[in-house]
Amino acid sequence: MKIIEEIEAGLPEGVIEDIRIGEHWSAVLVTVDGQQRCGLASVPHESYEKLGEYQDELQKLKKQKSARALAHQAPRHGTPLASAGLACLNALIRPQPETWVDINAGEMLARQGKGKRVALIGHFPFIPDVRARVGELNVLELRPQEGDLHANESPRIIPHMDVVAITSMAFINGTMQYLLELCAPQAYIIILGPSTPLSPILFNHGIQMICGSVVEKINPVMDSVAAGDRFHQIQHQGVRLVTMTRP
Repeated sequence: MKIIEEIEAGLPEGVIEDIRIGEHWSAVLVTVDGQQRCGLASVPHESYEKLGEYQDELQKLKKQKSARALAHQAPRHGTPLASAGLACLNALIRPQPETWVDINAGEMLARQGKGKRVALIGHFPFIPDVRARVGELNVLELRPQEGDLHANESPRIIPHMDVVAITSMAFINGTMQYLLELCAPQAYIIILGPSTPLSPILFNHGIQMICGSVVEKINPVMDSVAAGDRFHQIQHQGVRLVTMTRP
């Protein structure tokens, strides 16, 4: 069973209250046992371009009200339904604030990578700081920027790394399982990004740390998502970045 399917199998049912899909992010608002929860997930550019093709299906899912049915769409890679499905799945995961610490992913990666070989799958703003603090940093990207390696280099690089940090976008584009299989058995694996499911199930798959997000101010965040804002703008509206480590 794939990781997302395993997480989904243990989720409660919820009622869909709203779905917002912007140019960069999606947000889904659900009610579970009388409590409102909101989840986020990234929207790849190629998926956003297809949004019009899936509007009818999204409206049907919204009218059905079943949050489990929407979360079930998370594996539909390459479509906006994958992003909306993951956002809904994130909303349905039971909050476990007693396990969260308020340390951002860049800081945790720098600490874990001190003096070590590090692979970072995905381009993040904190790269210059992390590069200065770890032994060796290899950034792998589907759309490489200056200093990055193309993601096609993953099979050559990842098996030799001490620390591997994987963007949660890999859940949306369907590459997470593949990337995890490339990691050496002794590698310290981190999943990071606001789309990351804050589920302890991830720790059953060789992952030692997960860095994700919690929506604390639902209405401003959903409005920011719908406006097409980027994450740093959405975060200022009421998103908390949290980290969980394997017990």
